[in-house]
Amino acid sequence: MRDRRTAHPYDDVDVIDARAPRFNQATVATLSLAGLATGWWILIAAMALQLIVGLRFGRRACLPCVFYFEVIQPRFGEGEIEDSRPPRFANIMGAVFLSASAVAYAIGWTLLGGILAGMVAALALLAVTTGFCTGCEIYKLLARVRGIKPGSVQHIDLAELGESTDEGQVVVQFTHPLCSGCHEVEKQLVMEGHRLVLVDISKHRDLARKYHVSVVPTALSVGADGRVLERLA
Repeated sequence: MRDRRTAHPYDDVDVIDARAPRFNQATVATLSLAGLATGWWILIAAMALQLIVGLRFGRRACLPCVFYFEVIQPRFGEGEIEDSRPPRFANIMGAVFLSASAVAYAIGWTLLGGILAGMVAALALLAVTTGFCTGCEIYKLLARVRGIKPGSVQHIDLAELGESTDEGQVVVQFTHPLCSGCHEVEKQLVMEGHRLVLVDISKHRDLARKYHVSVVPTALSVGADGRVLERLA
């Protein structure tokens, strides 16, 4: 199964199997609820520490991630491949709230500690049962705020992308070769008759930074003069 993986679980860090964050959320919910139910707030502290270690040292240091990639994924196959930045941001939020919960418990503020841990457990369960990741959605919202807006990206240099400026309106899609959602958006845009200019962010990180591309797929309608007209995806 390892050889048939689209994305390497530890090396292709720009993307991730969408099921891996969900499994991690299940682990977060389980340990957080166990800590709340038993009063062993050390479980909450341990989960916070695990999130911090994984964020700092990568997926090989994330025990739920390793278990998923080494035990579950080989048996059930690879899920859709998505941008890894939204779930990473969700993990950062989880680490912050669980750390604050553990500190609150340690200094005797048990009510506050319980509320914070309960919020994390509830949102993690929501992600596990429905697929709706609150932290991911917050990241995407912030990405839009940082993206196309007055004073931000209003113009794209088509010549810089190797595209002629005299062939009319185009759609510039920032993509990643392993991203399942990117391929779906590309197919849809082609079916709608758009002329596409694809920018692979794995090869052109400088362009992704320049144009504030915080998540893929991102597709922008661009006029012949390079002016950004609208966001399509």
